[in-house]
Amino acid sequence: MTNYRVGIPKEIKENESRVGLTPDGTRSLVSQGAQVFVESNAGAGVHLTDKDYEDAGASIVDAKTAWSCDLVVKVKEPQQSEFGYFQDDLILFTYLHLAAYPKVGEALCAAGTTGIAYETVSVDGGLPLLAPMSEIAGKISIQVAMRFLEKPQGGRGVLLSGASGVAPAHVTVLGAGHVGLNAALLASAMGARVDLIDINAEKLRSIEEQHPAKFNTLQSNPATITESISKADAVIGGVLVPGGRAPIVVSAEMVSKMKPGSIVVDTAIDQGGCIETSHETSHADPTYMVGDVIHYAVGNMPGAVPYTSTYALTNATLPFISALATMELNEAIEKIIGLSEGVNTRAGKIVNESVRQAVEKQ
Repeated sequence: MTNYRVGIPKEIKENESRVGLTPDGTRSLVSQGAQVFVESNAGAGVHLTDKDYEDAGASIVDAKTAWSCDLVVKVKEPQQSEFGYFQDDLILFTYLHLAAYPKVGEALCAAGTTGIAYETVSVDGGLPLLAPMSEIAGKISIQVAMRFLEKPQGGRGVLLSGASGVAPAHVTVLGAGHVGLNAALLASAMGARVDLIDINAEKLRSIEEQHPAKFNTLQSNPATITESISKADAVIGGVLVPGGRAPIVVSAEMVSKMKPGSIVVDTAIDQGGCIETSHETSHADPTYMVGDVIHYAVGNMPGAVPYTSTYALTNATLPFISALATMELNEAIEKIIGLSEGVNTRAGKIVNESVRQAVEKQ
């Protein structure tokens, strides 16, 4: 058995407070013989202290030491100032989203770093390491829509649930995956009228069986999307192509036909966005206007609730981290279902075919 040194650096993306591993996860790795090195204050954004990690068996170190480990576990894609830490013997396990951030892929390949992306690990056709953050992003998208539909925030002044004798808001959700379904369920539970639109008729049929009469399900095509968003107070973009750039399903012309003061929330922005008028924003400056339509396109939406997000992510990633920390890389790839699909870069090349094709289209 190989026991690697596992590094947990502090996230430095703007307004990103999550951390790649909890103290409970640390304790689990240490019990398996791994050494864990946590950058000082890495958990401060989720009220986890250095002592919490020390009590779990970790060593508290500086950023350079955390990055010098055999396996580095993060949350978000590395920022440019971190590219200098890349080495050919480093395994990096994090969200990479190389289709949206091709410079990260270039830097990983130039250094020969093995980059394993949470978002492309695939098990039984599902994306188990993307699912928890997609669930949270879907739910946050409705909280965002509620807030920015308020008049003081520049919105239409519409209450999502409506009121006695007053119709509720109309919400259009694009994509019926984890993001879209959770957004639709929460909006519906709040009393909104919801159109859930997806290209997969079988998926829509299954959702109708599981959630009868919760919302309208509609087959995706330009005419249907145009009609729905022209009535919408809020549009949630949750379209996903695993490993690839999100397709544009809402054109600038469609956006121009939306109601004044309505809002677009593009949760697919970390894969390039599915709404033509979207560009990435931050939690510090989350919105901008295109005509009379509010646009919200924060690239790390789950970072708004870092405590919930950190624990949900570690719950999902820990079995894979444990394998990578205690096995040779080739052994882990061979034995752990889904991990091979997660490998995006290795030996100077992009080795995931879907990701490679998406990056080449940039």
